[in-house]
Parts: sequence; structure tokens; C-alpha cells
Amino acid sequence: MAFTRISDKEILLRSQVYNPDIVVVLDPVILELVNVTDGLKADGWLIANTPKKPEELGLNGSFKIATVDATGIALELNLKVAGFAVVNTPMLGAFSKATKLVSLESVKRVILEEWKGELAELNAKAAELAFEKTIVKV
Repeated sequence: MAFTRISDKEILLRSQVYNPDIVVVLDPVILELVNVTDGLKADGWLIANTPKKPEELGLNGSFKIATVDATGIALELNLKVAGFAVVNTPMLGAFSKATKLVSLESVKRVILEEWKGELAELNAKAAELAFEKTIVKV
């Protein structure tokens, strides 16, 4: 598990997040091993890298679910590091579509600013494809 707090104000709390607003699952195997919705706020988001549709996950709750096959997108684009599919940038596209907290244009702009050349283009394309392919259930 990893935790990120996002705020416009200084964050002084440095502990586990017990009641997250958003849970992002990068590895679909985790969905079978861990209760990823434990503590998830009622109106929160579960955004999962899986080829399954949200209703196929068998999860119940008042939270919203978005799914995307980020692994498939990375493999389709040959976006790999040491033979492993790079799913973080496609998941940024899914995050953008589901939560609307950040626009796809902003995600792509930052990717293109941080990386250069073909790697930047591939990552931006991965985010864009994931945005298009993300299935949202509210």
C-alpha cells in the first residue's frame, strides 16, 4: 500500500490513510487478495486496473467504481520497463475520467513536459487511451 494526500493547504499528517476518498489499484491481482474498499468513503472512488467491467468486480457499497485495462493498453503500446507493463500513466487517464479532478489535457501536458521524445508520446497516448476506455459506474 502507498498513500498520497492532496490538498491546497500544507499537510502535516504523516500516517496511513484510514478513510480514503479515492483508491487506485494498479495491479489487478490485488483485487483478489485485499479488501481494497476497506474504509473507502461512501461517495469515494475505486479506480482499478482490470479488464473487468465495474459490475463484474462483485463489490458492493455506495462508492463509485471505474475500471480500465491499463495493462492491456501498456502492452498494446509496447510501454514496458524491464519487461513489465507500465500502468501508471494509463491509470492517470482513468483517474482523470473518473474523478474529473484533473483534466486529460493537464495530464498529457505534464507527461510531455516531464519526458521527452517517443517515451513522452507513448505515455501521453497511454493516458489518452485509458481515458477513452475507462468504464465508470456511479
